[in-house]
Amino acid sequence: MKLRIISPTFHGIIDYSAGVGLIIAPFLLSLGESSPLAIWISVTVGVTVLLASGLTDYRYGLFRTIPFDGHLAIDLIAATAFMIVPFALEFEGLDMIYYLINAAVVYLVVSLTDHNEPIQTN
Repeated sequence: MKLRIISPTFHGIIDYSAGVGLIIAPFLLSLGESSPLAIWISVTVGVTVLLASGLTDYRYGLFRTIPFDGHLAIDLIAATAFMIVPFALEFEGLDMIYYLINAAVVYLVVSLTDHNEPIQTN
């Protein structure tokens, strides 16, 4: 059974959606109760995700300078940071839950992405 069900093209759609979500969600969820950094780290990561997506060599990449496997490595670094940040900065409540859920989702998306599928660039 093939468990890698997310194509690089669909991964790109997820990336851009996630970038926008990371920018907007902290405000919609009223994050920042334990620290204002809970808001601004998410916004910064969201902007970074949009930039990295634009630089990735996949269908929706604009400049295509980052190889797709490199992009997946960046995703894993981001997920790991999402796991560490709430503990390192002593986030509590929704602030902590937000980051832990984001970490789990990014790990899941990376693990389900088929990095061996040919990249469509049209």
